[in-house]
Amino acid sequence: MINPLKLGAALLIFCASPALHAQEEEESLLDLLGDEDPKTEYATASFKTTRIVNSHSLENTHHGVLDVKISHRFGFINSGVYEIFGLDQASIRLGLDYGVTDWLMVGLGRSSFEKTYDGFVKARILRQSSGERKMPITLSWLSTMTINTLRWAYPERVNFSTSRYAYAHQLIVGRKFSEGFTLQLMPSVVHRNLVATADDAHDIFAMGAGGRLKLTKRIALNAEYYYAHPNQLDAGRRNSLSIGFDIETGGHVFQLHFSNSTHMVEKGFITETTGNWLDGDIHFGFNISRVFTVHRPKPKPVNY
Repeated sequence: MINPLKLGAALLIFCASPALHAQEEEESLLDLLGDEDPKTEYATASFKTTRIVNSHSLENTHHGVLDVKISHRFGFINSGVYEIFGLDQASIRLGLDYGVTDWLMVGLGRSSFEKTYDGFVKARILRQSSGERKMPITLSWLSTMTINTLRWAYPERVNFSTSRYAYAHQLIVGRKFSEGFTLQLMPSVVHRNLVATADDAHDIFAMGAGGRLKLTKRIALNAEYYYAHPNQLDAGRRNSLSIGFDIETGGHVFQLHFSNSTHMVEKGFITETTGNWLDGDIHFGFNISRVFTVHRPKPKPVNY
C-alpha cells in the first residue's frame, strides 16, 4: 500500500524542481550581466519659481518655456490712511524669461520706476545631484544690464547715453538641504557708469543670502537680504531686506511680499534702497509668474 505522505512529498519535489532550476538560471544570468548602473538624480523644485522676492533663485526656466512675470510694488505702508497705506502709489515691472536650454535662460523687462529697461543672461554651471554623479551644490552665473530712460535733468548740457547704463554680475551658489529647506548665497558686484557725486562709488560689492522654507505642499516662506558696507553705499542708502510667501496654483505662482526696496532689479535693490524697516518704510507687493511652453524639445534617441 502506498503511503499518502510519501506520495505528496514526491509530487511536491517534482513540481518544485523546474521552478528551482529556473531561479538558478535567472540568478546565473544576473551574475553575468552585473548590477544596473546607478542613475543620476538631480535636485528639483529648490524654489517654486526663478525669483526669491527680488533676487534670482537657483531655479532656471526649462528649455522652450516662456515665463511671463508681473511684479507690483506699492508705496510705503507708513504713508498713512490718506495714501491707503501705500496702495495709492505703485510701480510695476513686466518681464519675459525664456529657457534657451535647460542650463541657459535669458530675460527682458521694463519697470515704471525710473522708466528702466533691463536684460539678463543666467547660466547654470553646476547642478545639485546624487547617484552616479554626485554634486552637493547648484552654481549659476547671472549678468544683468539696466538702462534708465528718464528725461535728462539738464538737457541743455552735453549728455552721454552711456551714463544711463549700469551692470550687475552675480554668482549664485546654493543647496536644497531637504524637501522643505533651501539656502543660497549671492556674492554680487554692481557697476554704475554715472554716479551722483564724486564721493559715490562706481563699483559696489555686496553679499546676498536667500532661503526658502516649505510650509505646505503649495505654500512656502521666502526671505532674502543683501549686505553692502555702509562706506560703499551712497548717502541715505540702506541694505535690502525682503520677506514673502509663495502660493502655487497650478500654472501660476503668486508671491506676496514685504520689502524696503522700491526697485525690482539688481542695480536698484542692491544700491538704491532707502527704506528703513524700523521706521515702517516697507513696501507691500506681489509677483505673478505664468509659464507657457513655446517649444517642445525633441526627445533624445534611445539606444538599444
